[in-house]
Amino acid sequence: MTGKKKLPIGIDIFEKMDREEFYYVDKTGMIEDLIQNRSEVNLFTRPRRFGKSLNMSMMKAFFEIGASPALFKGLKISERKELCEKYMGQFPVISISLKSVEGLDFEAAKKALKDILGEEAGRFYFLTQSSKLTNEEIESYKALLRVGETGDFLMSDTAMEKALLRLSLLLHKHYDKQVILLIDEYDVPLDKAFQYGYYDEMVSLLRNMFGNALKTNPNLYFAVLTGCLRISKESIFTGLNNLKVLTLTDVRFDEYFGFTDTEVKGMLEYYGLSGHYAEVKEWYDGYRFGNVEVYCPWDVINYCDLLKADPNALPQDYWSNTSGNAMVRRFIDKADTRTRDEIERLIAGDEIVKEIHQELTYNELDSSIEVMLG
Repeated sequence: MTGKKKLPIGIDIFEKMDREEFYYVDKTGMIEDLIQNRSEVNLFTRPRRFGKSLNMSMMKAFFEIGASPALFKGLKISERKELCEKYMGQFPVISISLKSVEGLDFEAAKKALKDILGEEAGRFYFLTQSSKLTNEEIESYKALLRVGETGDFLMSDTAMEKALLRLSLLLHKHYDKQVILLIDEYDVPLDKAFQYGYYDEMVSLLRNMFGNALKTNPNLYFAVLTGCLRISKESIFTGLNNLKVLTLTDVRFDEYFGFTDTEVKGMLEYYGLSGHYAEVKEWYDGYRFGNVEVYCPWDVINYCDLLKADPNALPQDYWSNTSGNAMVRRFIDKADTRTRDEIERLIAGDEIVKEIHQELTYNELDSSIEVMLG
C-alpha cells in the first residue's frame, strides 16, 4: 500500500489535509449549496465526529482573504470557476470554536471564552496600522488583546460579549467588505454549564454575545454555527429572525456530514479493502440524515486503519466513548419502567416511533425524562 495517502484520524484542519497528504472525502460541494441556499445565520446540528469542524475549516480556507486556489485543485468546487472567482478569497473571516469553553465554575468558563476571543482577535493585528480606522477604533481593538501578568486576557465582560461585533465592524471598515462568521461547537459551553451548575449565567452570556454579533449586524455577510444539539431559539437566539436551523431531518445539506455509501466504497477501493464492504456497512451504516444513508466517519476511518495493519481484523465500536455521555446516563437513570422497556426493545432490534421535539432547553430536558423520550 506504498504511496497511498494517510488516513485522516482526528484531522479537522482543511489545509493540513492537503499539506500532509491525508485522504480527503470531498465535501466542497457544500460551499456552493451554502452560497445559493444560505440564510444570514445558518445552524447545522449533527452528532460528534461527523466532520463538522473540518467543514468549518474548509469554509474558512475557501472564503478568507488570501485563500489559496491550490488547496481546492481537483475538488468539486474548483469546477465552478465563476463561483470561485466571485467568492474564493473575497471575505474577512472570523472563526472560533467554543469546544474548550468549560470550567468547574462560571468564572473559569468566562476565562476560557476570553482566551478564544482574544486569540482570534490577535490574528488581525494589522488593524493597528489600518489607515481606514480612527485612533479610537484602533484602541478598541487593542483592548481585546491586553493581557495581565499571568497572561490572561483582561477584556471586561461587556467587551467579551461585544468582541465578535467589534471585530466584524473593524474588519468591515478596513476591507470595505462584510464579514463571514464561523462558530464551531456553539453548544459546548451550555452542555458544560448544565453539568456544573451555572447554566443560567452561561445562557445570558451567549445570548448577549450571539445577539450582538448575529442580530441586525450590518457588518455580517453570513454566519455558520455548528453543534451537536439544537438549543431552543428562546434560550440563546432570542429575537434572531434570520436564523435557519438545519437538523438531522432536513434534506438540505444532508450529504455533507458523515460519509455516504458511495464515499465509503471509494475509500475502501482506494486502500484495497473493498472485500470488507459488507461488514463496514453492517457495523457503521447506522444513520439517516434527510434522504441520505450516512456512515460514521470516525468508525470507518479507524476500521480502515486497523485493516491496513491486520486484514483479518474484526470491526470495533470506535465512536461510543469519544466524548462524555453524562447527560445520557443522567436521563437513563431517571427513566421510568415504560421508557426502560422501550430502550430494551431498541437494543433487541425492534422499532420505536417517537415525536421529535425541536424546541427544547437544557432546563426542560432536566425536568422530565418523558420530554426527551416521550
